[in-house]
Amino acid sequence: MKLYAEGWNDYELIDAGGGKKLERFGEIITIRPEVQAYFPSVFPLKDWQKKAHFEFVETGKNKGDWKALKQLPVSYKWAITYESLVINLELTKFKHVGIFPEQNINWQFIHEHLEERHNFLNLFAYTGVASLVASAAGATAVHVDAVKQLVTWSKENMISSGLDDIKWVVEDALKFAQREVKRGNKYNGIIMDPPAFGLGAKGEKWILDEKLPLLLETASQLLAPGGFLVVNTYSQKIDLKKLGELAANYFSPSEMSVSELWMKTTTEKKLYYGNLLRVEKG
Repeated sequence: MKLYAEGWNDYELIDAGGGKKLERFGEIITIRPEVQAYFPSVFPLKDWQKKAHFEFVETGKNKGDWKALKQLPVSYKWAITYESLVINLELTKFKHVGIFPEQNINWQFIHEHLEERHNFLNLFAYTGVASLVASAAGATAVHVDAVKQLVTWSKENMISSGLDDIKWVVEDALKFAQREVKRGNKYNGIIMDPPAFGLGAKGEKWILDEKLPLLLETASQLLAPGGFLVVNTYSQKIDLKKLGELAANYFSPSEMSVSELWMKTTTEKKLYYGNLLRVEKG
C-alpha cells in the first residue's frame, strides 16, 4: 500500500528529478540532493536555479555546502507555520533545514488519535514537530534525542509556537525507552524515526536493521491499551515485507499496517520517502 503525504501553505514539493528536488519552505526555495529522484525532472536544472534561493552542492558522501543563488547569506534563518505551530528553519551542513515535510501525514495521525492527558513519546525526535503536535493536542509529550543541539532547536520551536509543557530528554532513544519499561511507564502514543546508520556519542555504531527488532519489542512493552505506534524506516535492507514480518513478532496483524510513504510534486512526479509502520492497539 502507498500513502501520499501532501504539502500545505508553507511547504511545496515543486519538482524532482536528476538526483535532486526543488522545494518551497514558506518564501524560501531550495534545491537539495535526493537519491530517490532517479528520473528526469519536468523543468531543467537551470530553471530551478533561477527560482531557488539556495542549492546544496555535494562535495562527497553525506557532505557538501550550501550555495546562495539570491542575495541572501547561507547563514539565513527563517520560520514557517504548520497549522498553529511555528517551525524555525536554517541551512545545515547535512543538507537538512529542520523539518521533514513528508512527516505531516504522521502529524495528522497523531492529532487525530491523541486526547488531553494522554502520554506521548517521541523517539529520535529531531527538531520536534511531532512533539509540538502532541502538546498542542493537550497530551503530555516526552521528546528524546541524543543530540543536544537538536533538542535546543526543538525548544525554540516550542517557545515560538506558544507551548510550554514538553519534557526534554537528551539521551540515546533506545536506552531511554528500555528504562521507561523498567519504570513501568506506558504511553498512549509513540512515534520513532530512527536513522538507518549512525554513530553514538562514544563512537558506537548504530545499524537500524540490527536494532529494529529490539526497538519494536521495547515499544510493544511501552504501549498502553488503545494506544498507537508510528515507525518510519529508511534502510534499504528493511523493505515493506520485512518490516511487516518484524512487527508481527510483537503485534497482532489485525492491529498493524505497513505502507510505503510517497509525495507528489506539483509537476506530478512521485517521490518515495521510505516505509511506514502503524500499530493501533485494541
